[in-house]
Amino acid sequence: MYKYFNTDGYCDPEVNYMVDLSGRLAEIKRMVDAEKYFTINKARQYGKTTTLIALADYLKEDYDVLSLDFQGFSHADFESEQSFCAAFSREVLDALENVPNMVRKKLEAYAAGTLREVTLSVLFRTLAELCKASAKKVVLIIDEVDSATNNQIFIDFLSQLRFYYLRRRKTRTFQSVILAGVYDVRSVKNKIRPDQEHKENSPWNIASDFLVDMSFSVDEIAGMLEEYEKDHSAGMEIRHMAGLIYEHTSGYPYLVSRLCKLIDERVANGDAFPDKTAAWTEKGFYEAEKMLIKEDNTLYQSLIRKLKLYPELRAVLYDLLFTGKTIPYTATNDYMKDAAMLGFIKNDHDTAVISNRIYETVLYNYFLAEEFADSKMYNAGLQEKNQFLTGGYLNVRRVLEKFVETFDDLYGDQNETFLEETGRRYFLLFLKPIINGAGSYSVESQTRNKERMDIVIHYHGQQYVIELKIWRGNAYHERVERQLSDYLEYFHLKKGYMLSFNFNKKKTIGVKEILLGNKVLIEAVV
Repeated sequence: MYKYFNTDGYCDPEVNYMVDLSGRLAEIKRMVDAEKYFTINKARQYGKTTTLIALADYLKEDYDVLSLDFQGFSHADFESEQSFCAAFSREVLDALENVPNMVRKKLEAYAAGTLREVTLSVLFRTLAELCKASAKKVVLIIDEVDSATNNQIFIDFLSQLRFYYLRRRKTRTFQSVILAGVYDVRSVKNKIRPDQEHKENSPWNIASDFLVDMSFSVDEIAGMLEEYEKDHSAGMEIRHMAGLIYEHTSGYPYLVSRLCKLIDERVANGDAFPDKTAAWTEKGFYEAEKMLIKEDNTLYQSLIRKLKLYPELRAVLYDLLFTGKTIPYTATNDYMKDAAMLGFIKNDHDTAVISNRIYETVLYNYFLAEEFADSKMYNAGLQEKNQFLTGGYLNVRRVLEKFVETFDDLYGDQNETFLEETGRRYFLLFLKPIINGAGSYSVESQTRNKERMDIVIHYHGQQYVIELKIWRGNAYHERVERQLSDYLEYFHLKKGYMLSFNFNKKKTIGVKEILLGNKVLIEAVV
């Protein structure tokens, strides 16, 4: 059967190339065996549904698995306890094959909606009977719980789960309950006192932490590519391609699969990459990444909506990207918590960082696009675009020369604070129209700080490394030159570029060439 990379809905190992999920399924089963109730809350398109479907199959030998999806419930199903109990009962009857007759008759009556006295407490007594009568212990899995989290019926549903969980030594109940969605159900509050204090508590405070890593590792990506290679004999360097994909996605499942799908279906068999062997290369990867960054998909739309909803988040991400400011990660901060929950940022040693390089570039492009219309630097790059191409290659030295000239004309009399906060942003504004369409760029996150930032340009299959730095004296400058030389070695390049923002009033602006061993450094000073 023909297999393909899938980014639409859940993945089926029979027809889709997938990473091996057995390791994380074993971890989750250990939580189930230990009677844990927990939530799998991950960002959109992070593989939750695929994992839950695989988990239900993985558990069925030892447990009766009641696997539901709240996305199949209508708005009317949450209007009253009776309507919810009817909908829930129908789902139970559809999901379980071996329902004891006594329990089945009750659930059928609830499902018919003819018994007005049916409440959540009545339903849960019947579910307790189901758990007691079943030959195997019962595991409840509910996907897409986000669709119900703002509903009082759902909050009461959680309260019932909590009530029976606390009585599980006296009354048989679910062995484990797994709720999956984007938002953490533990943030759903239930008022437990009607007085003026309005004290609140979460009915889902019994839930254990879910610490299973659902991102894809390099080894897992390599395993998926090995399966592809067996089918297509593309001759790819599997470990190198897996490492490259991980480096740019941090293992975000959708981004991994989307890049692979683009290489396989759109990069291959094109003019520049005539077959799969040509496409599954580093150059083919960067062509696919360029396509992915330009897409207007639901992940990017969610990110932009959050920036508009939370101006504070927008401000800190802007500073992080363009000025290299360090942002402490604070889990109790609402906008930061939501951004982490949605997969946009992550906690790296108590510091908030953007989750992956794809998102970083998307954010750079978004912020820069806000300034295109009124930016003199962008217009200068746009007007002078053709002079930067020599024989189809990007003339980066000429780019730097023209930037220095334009920047000095427009902003040469500005103070140190201006240069430190806006200099690098202006260079990206100048660069963007020059490479737009034929090339792309990325920022090396490990170098993005208040003192330096490395930009890697990908243009017509060639790479160019430009280091942007703030002048901190000769000793620091020499150290950065050595670092850039090492960086060029990593990229197998003989020539590198440096743009220095120098606050010294006696500086000499312009571009010069420096030899660093067997490397050539083109340095521009503004």
